[in-house]
Amino acid sequence: MNDGFAILLPDEKIKTPFAAALVANLCSMIFDIFARQKVGGVHLDYHHARQLPVLPPTAYTAETLCYILPRVLELTYTAWDLKPFAEDCGYDGPPFVWDEERRFLLRCELDAAYFHLYGIARDDVDYIMETFPIVKRKDEAAHGEYRTKRVILEMYDEMARGEYQTRLEPPPADPRVGHKGAR
Repeated sequence: MNDGFAILLPDEKIKTPFAAALVANLCSMIFDIFARQKVGGVHLDYHHARQLPVLPPTAYTAETLCYILPRVLELTYTAWDLKPFAEDCGYDGPPFVWDEERRFLLRCELDAAYFHLYGIARDDVDYIMETFPIVKRKDEAAHGEYRTKRVILEMYDEMARGEYQTRLEPPPADPRVGHKGAR
């Protein structure tokens, strides 16, 4: 019998901001470390998936959802076939341009936020980031440092002090970073 975990669909009653938060949650580095502790191979069984600590909708405030949604939207809506999702998010512009540096910063912002949402202490964030040797090796080869860890920790610290302002200009999901011309 195959008890593989084939697909995850949120309940239809779940609103788009919560669906976006679920996507961000499942793609976060902290969730990756949880999954690596449960899953021994490359196959995610249903009984393993049920044990993973996905944050419930009650873990999010309106402010947190307003922070997450535009970041997930910009990371996700890069092609016209996702227009219905973008519209559900309240965005009616063209897909966003794939810009590696912007995507890096968007992912770091989300990772730093999720470390906070899970209540992970800074020293533990530092330790957890060291458990991504491939990311570290690629960063060091390309940038001469473990840039991902440095940026996430900087953002984490600024968030902890209540001083975080996005490094992105224009800000996340701004129509100015969409493809030019409508379809």
